[in-house]
Amino acid sequence: MQKQTLEKVFEYASSPVHGTLSRKLRKGVKIQINEGKIHEAATLFLGDEFVRVTVKQGEETCNTYYSWDKICCVTTIGKVED
Repeated sequence: MQKQTLEKVFEYASSPVHGTLSRKLRKGVKIQINEGKIHEAATLFLGDEFVRVTVKQGEETCNTYYSWDKICCVTTIGKVED
């Protein structure tokens, strides 16, 4: 899958954080990369070389980094709207 296609998927699932290059997942949307952990209430950073997923876990922050060329699939999960 090409980087620009993956960027569109991430952009669809998130919205920009004002004043930063980061993006927050839209309300009610979860994301899963390479069939790994499902992230919700995450912040994404779409860099030139990598994607960073930041999730708060209690009083800690967990950053997971993915190389663009190692991402083979992205799943978005959300409620069905009528």
